[in-house]
Amino acid sequence: MEKTIDIGQYVAVAVKWLTDNLRPFFDFIKVTGNTGIESLEWVFVQTPFYIMIALFTFIAWKQAGKSIALFTVLGFALIYLMGFWEETMQTLALILASTFIALVFAVPLGIWAAKSPTANRVIRPLLDLMQTMPAFVYLIPAVLFFSIGKLPGAFATIIFAMPPAVRLTTLGIEQVPKDVLEAAHSLGATSKQILFKVELPLAMKTILTGINQTILLSLSMVVIAGMIAAGGLGEKVLEGINNLDIGLGFESGLSVVILAIILDRITQAFGNKGLSK
Repeated sequence: MEKTIDIGQYVAVAVKWLTDNLRPFFDFIKVTGNTGIESLEWVFVQTPFYIMIALFTFIAWKQAGKSIALFTVLGFALIYLMGFWEETMQTLALILASTFIALVFAVPLGIWAAKSPTANRVIRPLLDLMQTMPAFVYLIPAVLFFSIGKLPGAFATIIFAMPPAVRLTTLGIEQVPKDVLEAAHSLGATSKQILFKVELPLAMKTILTGINQTILLSLSMVVIAGMIAAGGLGEKVLEGINNLDIGLGFESGLSVVILAIILDRITQAFGNKGLSK
């Protein structure tokens, strides 16, 4: 069937215009982003594995209990013995950097959407687009803007993983009891004081749930990011697929699962337990 409306050509023109006219800006972002991710990766990789395992085990024990701490020890030990420790630390660095950047944008957007019905009407369709668009599509502008490497992988991950944090921040703010807000207003609190001392603390559990979902969605992008040389476990999974190496694919995929479970349980525990102390 012949096209009658060619939306894609307008998107392509817009992306080309951005690439041609904002090249210095994208180069600056690329250098800055790669430096940050690679620095974090260097710290994780150069730190002895037993120190990293002990650190994560301690956090898991303090926040999630003995069973998760035991799983953390055994899971990370298995990853190390399978020979995927360095790739796991590379993936962890990419996930944490992507999650941090996503939250820098997501939390303010979520607050804005909760405070402004007009902003909410604009932001919600954009979040729907970001969540439902096939993740592979994000790789095209990411590579055009930043070439291949870690930063375009982080760029695609941020776009895909940010919506839950925005939505749950908005939900958390909207669920703050009205009588609490009225009491704060009656005591003469300013809008800024109400936001930082009333709304955000009461909404924090919901916001932490959004952070948890952002981390898990970031991990789901690991293999896709591996397609553009982002490194880590994603490249190993992709290598297993390309070579039909069942053993390599299973072991690297299992490493992703172990890392996902550890991060999921720890971040869940921060929301369920950490705030109640």
